[in-house]
Amino acid sequence: MMKKDTEELEHEIEKAKAVEHYLEENRHELQDMSLAVFLQGLLEEKQLKKADVIRRTGMEPTYGYHIFDGHKKHPARSKVLLLALAMGLTVKEAQHLLYYAGCEALYARNSFDSIIWYALEHHLNVIDANLLLERLGEKPLA
Repeated sequence: MMKKDTEELEHEIEKAKAVEHYLEENRHELQDMSLAVFLQGLLEEKQLKKADVIRRTGMEPTYGYHIFDGHKKHPARSKVLLLALAMGLTVKEAQHLLYYAGCEALYARNSFDSIIWYALEHHLNVIDANLLLERLGEKPLA
């Protein structure tokens, strides 16, 4: 059976006459995933090594491993954004990562978030993203 994408599920919610019917029809599509499980899936999908990603973030290694290993379930938003940049995530993947971390999504009307969005879209690394943030008068991530 083919998995539905998020937009398809959103459309079904909008059209549902009863949420119970939607939940029953889509029980196999719904996910209750932890941040650590989501990160592990990204590592596998992108063929990345945890140690390389943590090194690229510039964050304290122990903190990074605590995020990946599930000991830090709700890290600071700035740390999650560092991971997104270090992993080379798309904006959509970064939004999902923020969700699983319990952080606010990127918001295009916010200048800081717009710069991060741009950095993700243009595949900037952590250093270049931080330089761009500073140049535009925003606080760097690290």
